[in-house]
Amino acid sequence: MTVILIIVAVVIVLGLIVGLGFIAPRNRRGSLEPPSKRRTLVEDRVAPPEEVERAVRVEAEVAADLATHVPVDDVVVEVVEAAEFVEEKVVEETVVEAVAERPRFRDRLGKARAALSGAMGSIAGRSKIDAETWDELEEALILADVGVGSTQELLDHLRARVKVDGLSNGEELLGALKTEMADRLSGFDRELKLSGDSGPTVWLFVGVNGVGKTTTIGKLGVREVREGRTVLMAAGDTFRAAAAEQLGMWAERAGAEFVRGNEGGDPSAVIFDGVEAASARTIDLVLADTAGRLHNNVNLMEELSKVRRVADKGDGTVTEVLLVIDATTGQNGLVQAKQFTEAVELTGVVLTKLDGSAKGGIVIAIHDQLGIPVKLVGLGEGAEDLVSFDAHEFVEALFA
Repeated sequence: MTVILIIVAVVIVLGLIVGLGFIAPRNRRGSLEPPSKRRTLVEDRVAPPEEVERAVRVEAEVAADLATHVPVDDVVVEVVEAAEFVEEKVVEETVVEAVAERPRFRDRLGKARAALSGAMGSIAGRSKIDAETWDELEEALILADVGVGSTQELLDHLRARVKVDGLSNGEELLGALKTEMADRLSGFDRELKLSGDSGPTVWLFVGVNGVGKTTTIGKLGVREVREGRTVLMAAGDTFRAAAAEQLGMWAERAGAEFVRGNEGGDPSAVIFDGVEAASARTIDLVLADTAGRLHNNVNLMEELSKVRRVADKGDGTVTEVLLVIDATTGQNGLVQAKQFTEAVELTGVVLTKLDGSAKGGIVIAIHDQLGIPVKLVGLGEGAEDLVSFDAHEFVEALFA
C-alpha cells in the first residue's frame, strides 16, 4: 500500500513539472514584449544632469517662498477680483462694439434706391430740362410714395430754383432735387424728450396692428438701458394674444422692469400701474405699449385718447407719443397718421421696415402734410437696427 502511494505521488509531481514547463515559455514570451512607448518615455527615462540641477534649484526656491508665504485666502480674493475685472472689460468692449455697429442708411435702403434709380438715371442723362423731363420726374416721385400733394410742392419749388440758378440739364436738376428734399426734412426737432420732473418719463407708442410697436419698444429699451437709463416696459396691449409675453421677453433681454395686466383688461389701468410702479422704484423711463387700433374705428380711437390722458396722471409725465408706421404701406401710412393725430397729440413717427420694399417717399409726405418729424427708423431686425433718423444721410442713400 505504501508503495502505491509513493507511485501516485511521483506521478503527480511529474505532472506538475510538465505543466509548469508549458506555462513558463508563454510567460516569458509575454515578458519579452516591448513596453508601450508612453511607458518608455515617462517611466524609463533617465533625467540629464542639467534637469536634476534645475529641480534642486526649484526646490530651494519653493522652500524660500514657504518661509514667507502669503495666506491662501488673500490669494484667492486677488484672483477672483482680477477675473471679475477681466469679465467687466470684456462686457464693456462688447457693448461698445455693438453700439459702433450702427447700420448705414445707404447699406439698408438698396430697394428704395433701386425703385428710383431707373427714372433718375434717365433724367440725369438729359442734356436739357424740358416738359418731358418734368413729366418723368413727377411720375418717379409719385411712384416713390412721395404723394401727389408733396410731389406738386416739390416740383413748384424746383421750377423756381431752375429759373433762379439757371439750371440747364438733368444732372443739375437732380442735384437741386436732393437739396430741396434735404431742406424740407430739416428744421425738425428729432430728439426724444425726457421729463425734467422728479417722476418717471413716459413714452407712449400707438399704431395699427402689425406695424411693429412691441418690437420697436423692445429695441428702444435695449438702447436706453445701454445708455445708462433705468427702464420699465408696460404691456398695455391686453387684447393681442402673446403681446405681453413678447414684450416681457424684450424686457428680460434689455434688463428692464416689466408690468402687465390681465388678458382683455383695461389698457389704461395697465399703463397707470406701470407709471406708479416706476415711480415707486425710482425708474427713469416708462415705455408704454398700446393695443393696435384701426385708424377708422371711432370707438377705438376714443379709447386711445383715454389711455393718453391716464398715462399723464400721477407721478409720470408723457413727453413722447410716437406713432409707429410700417413704411411698406406707403400712402396708407399717411392716412393712419392723420387719424391718430386727431385722437392723440403725436410728437413723432417711427418708421419700421424701411429696409424692405418701402420706397422711402413716405418720409417726405409725413413731414410735408402733417408737420410731424420722423424720429426713429427701423433698418433691420436687430436691436441696433433701430436708429435715429438723419435727413441728409437718408436723401443721399436714395440717390447715391
